[in-house]
Amino acid sequence: MNKVFSQGENGHTAAGPKAHPGGEAGCGHLCCSRRGACLSASLLLLLATLAALIALVTILGLPSRTPGAQACITLTNRTGFLCHDQRSCIPASGVCDGVRTCTHGEDEDESLCRDVPQSLPHFLVAHCGDLASWIYSDQKCDGTNNCGDCSDELSPVTVCPPCGPGWWRCPSTFFKYCDCIPRHLCRDHVQHCSDWSDEYACPGP
Repeated sequence: MNKVFSQGENGHTAAGPKAHPGGEAGCGHLCCSRRGACLSASLLLLLATLAALIALVTILGLPSRTPGAQACITLTNRTGFLCHDQRSCIPASGVCDGVRTCTHGEDEDESLCRDVPQSLPHFLVAHCGDLASWIYSDQKCDGTNNCGDCSDELSPVTVCPPCGPGWWRCPSTFFKYCDCIPRHLCRDHVQHCSDWSDEYACPGP
């Protein structure tokens, strides 16, 4: 092992301190201090990131676990709401009606019902002639005056197919119906059509 000798004033030589490669001699406390500062800075950065994430979740809320609403066609050929079991299709008007129809109650989920109709998926909503009024999409073209002005049954707002086999076409005298009345009302000795055709022309049920 090499030693460095120096000559003192009395002419004697003495061994000096051991040399360290790379100039590490005397680093000790300074290096430890720098490492401690780096660790502290990293820990502070991690805590700040965690605090920011917590604040973001608090403000925006946790992501919804409710899958997006899906449309389906009911057994009566009407627009429906598909439950999360991917099998049950309930009528559009059964959503947010206060009754949990789907097995897991997703048809009454807060995300759907908190601000009806704005919170409802577009496929569940139909607008009336008065844009401030709306009905469920399965109530359109069902033969009943759901909008109150027949705009859900008549053009130009709504284009519906002709009266079905269970209906008789005539200008109705009843507020409940528009251009068609149920055939079971024919020949019951009560005027349901303004032209009386329900009593004289309609063949009945």
